[in-house]
This record gives sequence, C-alpha cells and structure tokens, in this order.
Amino acid sequence: MKPYLALIRLNLRLAVRERAVLFFNYVFPLIFFFAFGQFMSDGNAGAGPMLRVIPMVIVIGILGSGLFGAGIRAVIERETGILRRYKVAPISPAPILVASMVTGWILYLPSVVLIILLAHFAHGMPIPERWLSLLILVTLASFAFRAVGLIVASVANSVAESNVLIQILYMPMLFLSGATLPVSSLPPAAQIAAQFMPAAYLNTGIQHVMLRSEGIAANLESVAAMLVTIALGTFIAMKLFRWEKEERLPRKSKAWVLAVLAPFILMGTYQAWTREHIAESKQLDREIRRNHTRLIRNATIFTGDGRVIPNGAILIRGGRIAEVYSDQIPDPDSLRADAVEAAGKTLLPGLIDVQVGPGGDTPEALASQLFCGVVAVGAVAQQPAQRPAGWSGAELVATPAAPTYIPALAAEEAALAVARRDPGPLSRTLVQQSAFSRDILQRTALLLRNGGIPPRTPEPDPARRATELRRAFELSTPLLLGTRSGEPLVFHGPSIHRELQLWVQAGVPASAALRAATFDAATSLGIGGRTGAIRKGYEASILIVDGNPLTDISATERISSVIFKGERIDRQDLLSQK
Repeated sequence: MKPYLALIRLNLRLAVRERAVLFFNYVFPLIFFFAFGQFMSDGNAGAGPMLRVIPMVIVIGILGSGLFGAGIRAVIERETGILRRYKVAPISPAPILVASMVTGWILYLPSVVLIILLAHFAHGMPIPERWLSLLILVTLASFAFRAVGLIVASVANSVAESNVLIQILYMPMLFLSGATLPVSSLPPAAQIAAQFMPAAYLNTGIQHVMLRSEGIAANLESVAAMLVTIALGTFIAMKLFRWEKEERLPRKSKAWVLAVLAPFILMGTYQAWTREHIAESKQLDREIRRNHTRLIRNATIFTGDGRVIPNGAILIRGGRIAEVYSDQIPDPDSLRADAVEAAGKTLLPGLIDVQVGPGGDTPEALASQLFCGVVAVGAVAQQPAQRPAGWSGAELVATPAAPTYIPALAAEEAALAVARRDPGPLSRTLVQQSAFSRDILQRTALLLRNGGIPPRTPEPDPARRATELRRAFELSTPLLLGTRSGEPLVFHGPSIHRELQLWVQAGVPASAALRAATFDAATSLGIGGRTGAIRKGYEASILIVDGNPLTDISATERISSVIFKGERIDRQDLLSQK
C-alpha cells in the first residue's frame, strides 16, 4: 500500500505545479460551461439549459482527463526516462497505473463540484438531489476512461502515435455521445453509431441523475459496463506495460484497445437492435426542453374557464404554469426566464377533442393533432396503438360515458361533402399543412370523385344539426366539442378548428365554443385538475395564435406556437417522425 500512496502524493505534487494540468482540469471545462451556457440559454439565465450543459461539460472533461491526461502523459514519462527510474526502484506497474487513475480522479472531481455550484448560484439550478449518485457515476467514468487512456499509452510507440490513437477514440465520442450535440438531433445513422460510444451512456446516466433524481440502481447497465472496463483496462495495461521507449510492441497489440471497449460494443449492438437507448435519449431531450423557463408576455389570454386577460403574461417553469400575470408583468431577467413576445397574439389552453373516430389512437393521428394545437383526445374503448420509440403526439385519454351533447358538426359537413363528391375539405390550409403525405390527399380526392367513398345513410343534414346545437346552447345543455375525426374527410387535428367555426356559425359565442374545447373538455375526460385551463400549477399545454379567436374564430388556425407540457414543439418535426 505504501508505494501506491507515495506515488499518489508525488503525482499530486507534480500536477499542481503544471499549468497545463490546471488549465485542462479547471479552466478548460469552465470555458465550455460558459460557452454552452450562453449559447443554449439564448443569452438569458435559467436552470433548464443547465440540465443539458452540465452533462456535456462533465463528459468533455472526463474524456480529456482520461484519454489525454492519462494516455499521452504516460507515453511522455516513458520517452523521457521517468518510468525507467521507477523500474530500478524496484516497483511493479500496478502502483504506477493505479496512482495515475486515482490522481486524475482527485484532480478532476473539484471541477465537477465547481461547475455544479456555478450552475446553482449563477443560473438557479437546484443542487442535484442524488448528488452522491452523481459523484459515484463521475468516479467510475473517470477511472474507466483513464484505464482506456493507459491502454493507449501501452500500445503506442511514440507521443505522435498515441495522439493519433486518442484522436480516433476522442473525436467520435465527442460528437456522437451527446457531449456536444443531443443524440436525438443527429441523423439516424449517427444515432445508431452513438450506441457504441461509452461516453453516450455516461451522458445519459448523468441526465438521469440530474433530471429525474434517479440513483445508481437506475443506471446499472452503464455502471456494470464501466466497472468491467476499469477491471479489464487495468489488467490489459499491466500486461502491456513498458518501462522504456526502446521496447516495441507489434501492431496487432493495438487491438487490445478494442478489447477494453468490448462491453460497450456488446451494449451498442443490443441497443442498435432494440433502439431503447435512442428512445431514452429522445425522451430525456424532451424532458430537458420542458424544463426551460419562459415568460410569454403581452398576450390576450383566454384562461379556458371563461375569463379573459386583455394584456397579460404567464411564466412557464418545470413544464408547468408557475404564474399568471394580469397587470404588472415582471422583467424576464428577474425571473431567469427567456422572454417570448406575444403582442397581437392570443394565448389559450391547448385544445381537446373529446371524441375521435377510427384511427384516432395511431401515432400519426396523435402527431397531427398536436401539430394543430390539440393536446389531448378522447377515445371510447380504444387500445392505444404502439408508438414508435420517442414518438411525440397528443395525449390519448379514455372517454367516460356521459350524457353530454356532442354535435360533431364537422363530421356532418364532411358526410355531406362525401355524398356530393365535393373535395373542398381537402383544400383547407391546415389540412394541407398537417398531412403526413401529400399522396394520401391526392388518393382521397381521386376516390371521392370516382365514388370510391360510400355516402352515409341517412342523408346528412348539417343545417338541422346546427339548429339543434343552437337550441341546446340556449337551453344551457352541457356541451362538449368532439369531431369524430377519422371518418371520411374528417381529419385528425384540423377538424377541431373547423368544428369551432361551425359552432360560431350556428350561433354559439366564440368564448363558449372555446370553453367547450378546453376547460369543459378536460373536466369531462377527468384531466381537468391538471390541464384545460391557464392556471397556476397546471401543465403548460398551450396554444398561441395570431389574432383574437374571441372576435374571429378562424384565428385558431393561425397557429404561432404550440407548447406541450412546457416543451415548445417544433411542429414540422412532428410530421417527419419515423
């Protein structure tokens, strides 16, 4: 034990005297921290972006400390004759290798603590609840990557050769592991390649701990792989250890680098087949976006329950509505929030379609609904179709039996269009925008003109149905807005906007129609305690439109933004999901 402790103390004394060691362990990570923090927070402070920045900086630091710090330094010590002096001590390779791993860990750990404290005090990020799990994960990763670096040092015959080998390992892990770009944003082939990168599992593990407060038990797969890498790497480095630069290893010995990465190659092969880790990366990325803090201000706010705020703002934090402002709107900097200007726009709860028809539970239908600002749909006795990994779409809720009147005017109007072979509904702007495939629209139009879609019996009568709706409203009958989307020419998503227009045309005030599609709809589906209204503590599932639908109901189709549980949706990405 004495040789181990003596070498650790010696390495630490030498390290603190070297500017390069201090720079790469402390200054270098801070550069990435401030650069990434500034870029990802759009120039504003906030805890949300830190959930992405912290794992990135830690992974980059561990890669640098392990591969460059351990790998190249060991080669330099061999070439300068330092290891030769240890050989005559005499001493075995084990204390030298272990001391290098422990020293690198001791030097790097304060950097992790410093970065977390900076994120806490400068950006308001909470200290991780499972901070001990985070430190254990960082410790295992530090030892694992330094073990890989020591193997590189053992097989390289010169500093130049070790640098080439390290770059071959470092660059793919830097760009494909999530350390610089989210895995979910990479092309499909690159996402598959990322599953073979050890750093990808470290990045995901850190996100699990910080975002979900999960412990080591939730990351056993990654932990086990790193433990195997530490043991295997240390063993191989000892077997290939060379004291002097004159000693040479054959080229085939470089294959030992792949041997130490074998656990991750096996994991990558399994994940490339199941795509579980890709789906998990997408979900984590979505959860990070939901933690972004935003202040949407200067908007007309329809709260869903009938109240209107002429010029207000809402604060979104942690995926929920943290505050609703109806008079004095605070400065976004004081809230550590990104400002979203909404002057001339109306903010209302995400729409809810309480009754969808055939195919309403499919991934494509739910994505189309969310594209159109519909955050939840009701389905009667439907088993949700299996969504592809990481698929994003509206929430599917079971519809309880209730004696509520659902007029479904859009379905009645579409049935009449089918009877008359009228392709008019296909030309509506939102229908064209939300279509997953233009071919489907073209084939539907062709079928319609050729009588390939059978008309409904009995003869549809939209005028009679509209009159019934007006009378029901005048009698204060409880009303809900459902479209039966999925029936011929009743499209998932656009139909709810058409339904709103037909309600207003029938004589129902716009405020009552919007309430039926938000607050009342959420209450009827049993989700009214968390969505369907603009209230403090509710999920931030919000639709922002240009104009004011209270005076012009067609404004609901002029969608500016859709926010789903705090995530600002990229609407075009919804329609390109695979």
